[in-house]
Amino acid sequence: MNGYQKISAVLGFLLLLLTVGAVIRQSHQPEIVEIIPTLTGRPELCLTCHQGIEEISASHPQEAFGCVLCHGGDGLALDADLAHATMRGGSVPGTTGNPSDLAVVKESCGGSACHSGAAEDGSDHIHRVLTSVQATYAGAIAQVNYAFGQQPDPAARWGVFAVQDDNITTETGVPYLEKFSPGPDAPEAIHAFSQDCQLCHITAVPLDQPYFFRATGCAACHTIYENDGLYRGGDPTIPRDEPGHAGSHQLTTAIPYYQCNHCHNRGNYSLRQMTFLERDDLPGPHNLTAQEQRALDYYQPIAQFTLCEWELDCVDCHTNGEVMGDGDIHSSQGEIQYIQCQTCHGTLTEMPLLKTIADAEDPAIVSANLNPNYSVAVGDTVIATTRDETFGWVKWDGKRLLETGKVDGRLYEVPLVIDSACRQQPDQQESRYCHECHAYEREGN
Repeated sequence: MNGYQKISAVLGFLLLLLTVGAVIRQSHQPEIVEIIPTLTGRPELCLTCHQGIEEISASHPQEAFGCVLCHGGDGLALDADLAHATMRGGSVPGTTGNPSDLAVVKESCGGSACHSGAAEDGSDHIHRVLTSVQATYAGAIAQVNYAFGQQPDPAARWGVFAVQDDNITTETGVPYLEKFSPGPDAPEAIHAFSQDCQLCHITAVPLDQPYFFRATGCAACHTIYENDGLYRGGDPTIPRDEPGHAGSHQLTTAIPYYQCNHCHNRGNYSLRQMTFLERDDLPGPHNLTAQEQRALDYYQPIAQFTLCEWELDCVDCHTNGEVMGDGDIHSSQGEIQYIQCQTCHGTLTEMPLLKTIADAEDPAIVSANLNPNYSVAVGDTVIATTRDETFGWVKWDGKRLLETGKVDGRLYEVPLVIDSACRQQPDQQESRYCHECHAYEREGN
């Protein structure tokens, strides 16, 4: 073989390698999936990799919103690092891919046409959440500072972040909070509290372990995490055996009690030790039946509970305003929590407050449209609260008060105090009074 033939052979071999490489690359290249969301008019290729991911919610349809409008990122990049480099989210691990994290929520979820609307129609969601006790942790900070002589009364002065409210509408609202940052002369207990006891607000990254898994910001409540933290959806890029993921890529208002439990009732904080004392009686997430799991998971051994506390979910009683805030900055959750037993059960002499829906744009109908388990129509008569919020899932049919569970659609008849043997008084609205007669374990269960 002469020199020319050798060169030709080498070039031919190199060409063969290039051809084989191209074929291999082509065989590993995913099928390009392009969408053009109507709200942006710009093409996106995100579903090329995330084909099968769940639509986030019916009110955020994929064909209208796409991915980039909320998540940010480069919608045309097929390399994961390039596509995700500019995604919106928090700045610490566990929050970086979450556009509802409170550090970025105004940018991703805000706007007057979305969640930064007017207080009058209840669409000022972001302001309400940012000023809520769940976000600021102002109540706990105030109580601990007061207990250790760092402030003269329990009124809120500090939050986990600074926030201001220029439109106070309640007697207990305060105008602003400064960022809580204990000075060098603060007692050791205050520094320990600042360091160890601030996992219980929706800007904090939770413990990375069973029962505690959740997101931050809006998704802390509206995106469901199972107790084991495993993903059960259709996105092929999310490992099924890696804890720390939501059960699916979805927002919901059908929020089960165990989602609330990721923060509430996982244990207690010790003022003496200034540390979190985790419960030691929690079973593995898969070891019990649903009822056994709930009894042990939700209720501490010393607790009593009534049948409604056992069968219903937290969202069946607590209102949007109580949980997300009313737009004012408060010094404690007690200042905004106003639902009582008589809200649904009435009193010895009066029926519960009722309201007949007359407007198709009534918030009761708007809220029902976001939940798959109940419906409200013009002409329906529903429970109303003293602050004119409505329980659209609790309806009066002319003879009975019927409640539809917001999580499972189960139907309950609500017993009324009037014309019953119950002796409940208007000033006896704490659950402890109900427990005197209606404690669940006293009924043989």
